[in-house]
Amino acid sequence: MAMGTRKQREKQEDLWIAHTELASAPGHPFYQRLNELLEAEGFDEFVEGRCAKFYAEKYGRPSLTPGIYFRSLLIGYFEGIGAERGIAWRLADSLALRRFVGIALDESTPDHSTISRTRRLIDVDTHREVFGWVLGVLADRGLLKGRRIAIDATTLEANAAMRSIVRRDTGESYEEFLRGLARASGIATPTREDLARLDRKRKKRTSNKQWKSPADEDARIAKMKDGRTHLAHKAEHAVDLDTGAVLAVTLQGADQGDTSTLDETLSEAGMAVAEQIGREAELRPDEAPKVNVAGIEETVTDKGYHSGAVVKRMKAYGVRSYIPEKKPKGRRNWAGKAAEQQAVYANRRRVRGEYGKSLLRRRGELVERSFAHCYETGGMRRCHLRGHENILKRQLVHVGAFNLSLILRKALGAGTPRELRNLRSAVVLLVLFVFQRGNTPKQSGRSRCTSFRPINLVRSRCLSPRIFGACTTGC
Repeated sequence: MAMGTRKQREKQEDLWIAHTELASAPGHPFYQRLNELLEAEGFDEFVEGRCAKFYAEKYGRPSLTPGIYFRSLLIGYFEGIGAERGIAWRLADSLALRRFVGIALDESTPDHSTISRTRRLIDVDTHREVFGWVLGVLADRGLLKGRRIAIDATTLEANAAMRSIVRRDTGESYEEFLRGLARASGIATPTREDLARLDRKRKKRTSNKQWKSPADEDARIAKMKDGRTHLAHKAEHAVDLDTGAVLAVTLQGADQGDTSTLDETLSEAGMAVAEQIGREAELRPDEAPKVNVAGIEETVTDKGYHSGAVVKRMKAYGVRSYIPEKKPKGRRNWAGKAAEQQAVYANRRRVRGEYGKSLLRRRGELVERSFAHCYETGGMRRCHLRGHENILKRQLVHVGAFNLSLILRKALGAGTPRELRNLRSAVVLLVLFVFQRGNTPKQSGRSRCTSFRPINLVRSRCLSPRIFGACTTGC
């Protein structure tokens, strides 16, 4: 066989090429199934009807259709890409994703500025309607109950740097402020060491009441989960404890306490459940309802949400609360607070019961899972957008993709393309394990097993890890 060289492969490209000769590839099985789901439920017709008011009827430059725009954002979750620039690059690079969004090979894929411009064009309420549409698809398949919910929050790192913060009153930077303090204390030409020493002696050095980010005024100074101080936002989820679906997602200031943000997330979840109840009554009046007709009955949170006022409000809403208490510093004075005392004691009894403990365990499992999938593997732990409105638009579609993954996990056994790949790898390993076990002669006696144990190979979330640690000789 003669060796080919690069020089021999260089040639003048043809001016015209038949479309039948264009490179093609079979669609990805995961995205094929996802497209079948979206087309069966009329996704494109729904978003085109909701977005028609944002597009000119006759004139204007060719636009990005709503179906392509929302599918592009879905790719961000399923591929674990946080930035719209990364989504655009991945879409241009993959023939399978071209087929998923419906872009032909002779068409250009949208760049990040086109995706960004379309996001700014479509308002937040339309993105909420798309999120609600996904909840309706879940409800039709019995994956939304709405009776028991868990609420928790996490921090998202903002697209702004701490070193860029400025004073709210004067607009001076942090270094300029320190130099002013140094001159006031008698240091005419302070060095960086002098400034650092002076800064360490100050109390409450970075208060949100005094400082802001000029790049993102919605960002707030907060301590992250790993202990670092960053400009951040606060994302809060309301999760169905029966199915794991996210009923509502809100974006708050990172400096707001849990007790002050709970009501907004609970009301969003309550409206989402009420909407699905009305939708079921309209579409299937003669069938047994799949969503709880009474709405939200029980709410579970962690101890950060506990206060007497919160528990009292929960009782007024007609919702049973399961909120563990922080360790009290002493005896509380209940003078003039009989209703609050009664609500706190009733909540305490519920939390200490076996049913309450089981709900708290389930809360820790399902809520943290939604955070891990949406923000860790989903790629949105660090925001690449600025302003609550822009971030919330992206977040609603991102969390909606997480809800769609529940349907795909039920149908395929995997909720993302990576999980499907790992599942197939696990099946191949399982077949090899069974084949090897069947061809290995049994050892006599009770000698310690030293046979092959592929414990470090790829494990699927859908199969028990014990399979891969089993003894291949049956001893």
